[in-house]
Amino acid sequence: MKRIFVVLLAALVLAGCGGTPAQDSSGYQQISQEEAKARMDAGQGVVLDVREQSEYDSGHIPGAVLLPVGSITEDTAAAVIPSKETEVLVYCRSGNRSKTASAALAALGYTSVYEFGGINTWPYEVTS
Repeated sequence: MKRIFVVLLAALVLAGCGGTPAQDSSGYQQISQEEAKARMDAGQGVVLDVREQSEYDSGHIPGAVLLPVGSITEDTAAAVIPSKETEVLVYCRSGNRSKTASAALAALGYTSVYEFGGINTWPYEVTS
């Protein structure tokens, strides 16, 4: 009996160790900035800046749409994201608000939300 328990426990542990990047328990995936850039270059989805207007105006990722984290509702999200299946790449200044925003979008039913941190460490082009 003890041996069966150990085998089952080991199987459960190993099952959680492989495969694709795990989806956060909040319903979104965290990806690297390199992966986010590759997705942007492929023309996939919406790039969502969740900072405030003044921060966006001082510099943002080219093509990014502004939707401040504090204003995310069913209606405001629907206005900038074509469908709940659209890939959404979310960033902020340092990575805190983007996590909050990503969880909010997932809670609203968006199924392809990818959080990639903050513009402070973005090594690619920024426009103002």
